[in-house]
Amino acid sequence: MLIRKFIILLLFISSCVNDKKINSNLIDNPLTVDGLSKNIKVPQLTINSPIFDFGEVNEGEKLEHTFLIKNTGEANLVISSAKTSCGCTVPKFPKEPILPNQQSEIIVVFNTKGKFGKQNKTVTLLTNTVPRAKVLTIKGYINKQ
Repeated sequence: MLIRKFIILLLFISSCVNDKKINSNLIDNPLTVDGLSKNIKVPQLTINSPIFDFGEVNEGEKLEHTFLIKNTGEANLVISSAKTSCGCTVPKFPKEPILPNQQSEIIVVFNTKGKFGKQNKTVTLLTNTVPRAKVLTIKGYINKQ
């Protein structure tokens, strides 16, 4: 019984030790409380018109829109993936890095087959920017044939 109390006491004392290790993730993070550090070069994704309204169309049409994007940062911009809100929407995005001050495009194809009424579809781009995600939106109204 005495050994059991001693073991419990040791466990209690060891759990109260104050570990003052510095998390290495905090050191590598280019962000500060106020935003980006001044001496770290980062990419910046700029989209002039992230929302496109295709207006009113008939069901069954395949709509295509090209979003123009630009890297306005100081490091290469990489788009790692583009996730859609619906299988009816297919994005085509650059797989190669976009250099600083360079432009590129993202083509979004929306198949309206089986869709009716007001539609709002999104494409979420995951990049190496801060914040990591940018959302493109296509919207409009689809008339039933």
